[in-house]
Amino acid sequence: MAVKKQFGSFEDLLSGSDVPVLVDFYATWCGPCQMMAPILDQVNAQLKGRLQVVKIDSDKYPQLASQYQIHALPTLVLFKNGQPIDRIEGVLPAEQIIQRLQGVV
Repeated sequence: MAVKKQFGSFEDLLSGSDVPVLVDFYATWCGPCQMMAPILDQVNAQLKGRLQVVKIDSDKYPQLASQYQIHALPTLVLFKNGQPIDRIEGVLPAEQIIQRLQGVV
């Protein structure tokens, strides 16, 4: 499973990170979301120290999903300096995700 962090608020997590934050908006009932878990483990391992990976259950935090206009699961949103700068919807191989992140991390 990808890295899970404890944080006071989502905004605190984003503003307190020295590295870009990749947020996986998922749901426990979502099959493609379950397929993404080992892929995100690979991404996290290959970019360790250069990227923070966080999972957000869209069913438990619907206000965040709504705020960031999450309409499909899984959706990855990349934040830098607290701002969303990229999004990936659906399942992609780790290599494609890492390639997409290369200009940021």
